[in-house]
Amino acid sequence: MQEALAPRPSISTLRLATYGARPLPWLAGVSVAFVLAQLFLVVPGSGMGWDETVYLSQVSREMPAAFFSAPRARGISFLAAPVAAFTSSITAVRVCLALLSGAGLFASLWVWRGLLPVRVLATAGGLFATLWITLFYGPLVMPNLWSAYGVLAAVGCFVRAAGDRTDRRALGGLLVSVVVVALMRPPDALWLVLALATVSLAVRRWRRPVLLLLLAGGFALGSAEWVIEAHVRYGGLSARLHRAGEIQGGMGWHMAVDDQIRSQNGRTLCRPCDIPWRHPPTALWWLALPLLAVIGVRAAPRIRRGATAVVPALTAAVVAVPYLFLIDYAAPRFLLPSYALLALPVAECLWWIAADKAGRLRTAGTAVVVFALAGHLAVQYVVVDHAVAGSQKTRKDFTKAAAQLHRLGVRPPCVLSGEYAVQLSFYTRCASRQTGGPDASITPSGLRAAAGRAPGAVIVPPGHKPPAFASSWRTARLPDATRFGGYHVYLPATAQPGQRTR
Repeated sequence: MQEALAPRPSISTLRLATYGARPLPWLAGVSVAFVLAQLFLVVPGSGMGWDETVYLSQVSREMPAAFFSAPRARGISFLAAPVAAFTSSITAVRVCLALLSGAGLFASLWVWRGLLPVRVLATAGGLFATLWITLFYGPLVMPNLWSAYGVLAAVGCFVRAAGDRTDRRALGGLLVSVVVVALMRPPDALWLVLALATVSLAVRRWRRPVLLLLLAGGFALGSAEWVIEAHVRYGGLSARLHRAGEIQGGMGWHMAVDDQIRSQNGRTLCRPCDIPWRHPPTALWWLALPLLAVIGVRAAPRIRRGATAVVPALTAAVVAVPYLFLIDYAAPRFLLPSYALLALPVAECLWWIAADKAGRLRTAGTAVVVFALAGHLAVQYVVVDHAVAGSQKTRKDFTKAAAQLHRLGVRPPCVLSGEYAVQLSFYTRCASRQTGGPDASITPSGLRAAAGRAPGAVIVPPGHKPPAFASSWRTARLPDATRFGGYHVYLPATAQPGQRTR
């Protein structure tokens, strides 16, 4: 294992051995193209999802904070805070995050400059940036892509620092990168630290106490807010971890590989994932990914195979473990950190097929790669277009439902409960409070009392009865030509049609 991970040449020798153009224009070009793709394909008309509403509401000046459940971390809320302080416009938030995601892609790739040929690094960035998952989540108020950037940067800084004891910037970058991951997704940070610490201990030349201290310190610093909040709001760290496990269905042996495969048709959440596999071509890239990564590891020149191929691939596998084998559902965004890392050996594989050892393109190999990439990009475009269409329809449906609630007298300050209350709270600027489920934050009597002070509404899906405390309230219907067809809304006396409240 040591021989595989720690090739004899030093990192400084490795840098001299790489070849290619200057990295700045190529990596900047990939990042700019990524931003433009988001602005044209994802941003226009997209709606605000449930999780996004929760994260954005924590820092918005225009809407009450939604209940923040135990598994969540506040890193993405901190990132969105500057724009949320001025506006909750969906388009403004989307554009701002699209620009930031382009900068994040550039920064995480820039860490790897000199460690890989520019053509390999730019190709890896392009592969990752054109996945439908990456494009779709780039402008969203969600933490997973930012966790991926942090993981990619952390592994690059680790490789630099492990091979070059004089590289102080790499040490600082390692600390910052792990902090970012822990702020965004503490579980991702834990598995990242375990993977890199294991590599450091397994390779004699990389057994540097400073690396282990920085990994542990970065995790501790980034998780500090989450741990403090556990004691302040959830009754302690153990209680928060227990509650987080309950909300996520419990951690244990669950084969979720097939769930991830079925979710590649554009489903952002597959829970329960008992749907049929209707569009196999959308998952071909996913099935080919491990094979291409293995070929890329083998194809990488020996001078940098261990450092820049094996370490990313091994870390990607470790970070993916909980999402493939320990939860009983799938969300494609969970694997973004692994995809970011695997893009490096996959890019090595593609260049091994397309070019000879001197770097000259081969006609047959280049044709195979171009044909495969063209088909891959076409599939990614179709899937992201489908996902965006669903998001746009969500925005239209919720906008119509919010307008109906306003006409019924539900205006700020107000409180919503029931089905879709969290998302509707964003569009109505109401508070959302639930009496049960993972977002339980108020008792039935407390909700009844709140509805007596300000307009409120309980949203009830078709075929369901209202809660007992709302059974005598006035009832109305939400717009039928939307996802809310057949939904009823129960309104207390404080919600009067046509009245404005202050």
